[in-house]
Amino acid sequence: MTNNTSLPAINNTDDYDPNSLSVDQARSIIHRYLNPIRRIEEIAVYDSLERITAEDLIAPLSVPSSDYSAMDGYAFHSGELRNHDVTLRVVGSVFAGHPFQDKVPPGCAVRIMTGAVIPESLDTVVMQELVVREEEIIRFSSHGITAGQNIRRRGEDIREGAIAIPRGTRITPAHMGLMASLGMVNLRVYEPLKVAFFSTGDELVGVGQPLQNGQLYDSNRYSLKGLLTSLRVEARDFGVVRDDPQALKQVFHEASLWADVIISSGGVSVGDADFIKNLMAQLGQVVFWKLAMKPGRPLAYGKIKNSHFFGLPGNPVAVMVTFYQFVQHALASLAGQEIRESVPKVRYPLVGQIKKIPGRMEFQRGTVFQNSAGQWQVKTTGNQSSGVLSSMTEANCFIVLPMDSGSVNDGEWVEVELFQGIL
Repeated sequence: MTNNTSLPAINNTDDYDPNSLSVDQARSIIHRYLNPIRRIEEIAVYDSLERITAEDLIAPLSVPSSDYSAMDGYAFHSGELRNHDVTLRVVGSVFAGHPFQDKVPPGCAVRIMTGAVIPESLDTVVMQELVVREEEIIRFSSHGITAGQNIRRRGEDIREGAIAIPRGTRITPAHMGLMASLGMVNLRVYEPLKVAFFSTGDELVGVGQPLQNGQLYDSNRYSLKGLLTSLRVEARDFGVVRDDPQALKQVFHEASLWADVIISSGGVSVGDADFIKNLMAQLGQVVFWKLAMKPGRPLAYGKIKNSHFFGLPGNPVAVMVTFYQFVQHALASLAGQEIRESVPKVRYPLVGQIKKIPGRMEFQRGTVFQNSAGQWQVKTTGNQSSGVLSSMTEANCFIVLPMDSGSVNDGEWVEVELFQGIL
């Protein structure tokens, strides 16, 4: 459990309406209260994928560590280029991993392979395709060949002592390769966040059990499990909690003793059986619980004791939309990652029409595709009800409709968040 997630008080004199926050206001408020949880451990580079660096990683050596040939060809000194027609004697061969030990006299060259170290006193490589070789003599034209050509210089990738990977970086396969190229064995990273999650509702039944009249299978915990697993957090499933204040209070208590973040689905709207926001007020602090967005209007944020809390809506699509738009970035920030302030958006012409009333931001599920003429367009996935989970499984983007916009007609350009950038 974290010790540094206490939230400053928010009162009615702040410059937002707690009953109807805009998406941007909610993001800004959440961001103000996020202090990274800096528990640190040392792990092997081999196991570091998706982990977050806890310190700047300094290059212990230069990459490349020497001057290397970028081509198969012949290495020579650029002084030989003074003649239009160059004739040189080949005095040896150089292979990757086997440096040439002898000195190369003037008027001579060595056969060299890609990745081999450039011998001392040589500074240029001519591609083998430009050379005519007879026995140990090579000939080529100096036209178009310049000093230093086809050589990867020492430190061209990264210099010894430079920051190879900054603190707060989420490790990708490319980062792993870079660390290996620097000879690094271990690195210090932040420990994974501890995230507790559960669903609420008397109508929910676990998969594998028979459904009774009025019951639903609990899909939200499975969606949340997948979302949290993809973020490499330590997730603990607290199951389905019935609509009972004491049961919810007990789960909140147990989760808050362990978790840095608690996530629930359901129980934050205005229904008579929605207890969560009231329990938040008793056990911690409610920062906000209503947004001007669709889907996801009932989204609660605050703290339960020392744990950050996100109360997501009960509808399956709203759970995923609010997770991607709010929770994912918050978790990344708490985990110590330096994150971009907003998700990049692109624009495409809309196929069809979207009806919308100004006053709330909407995240329609859409598909970006190429038409028969090869032009990129976007269309909705059909029924946009927050309970239609197939609208997410069939989508590859969110169509983002600003708060003050109205309906959108066929052919008009709309902003799109591609899932590759956020999912």
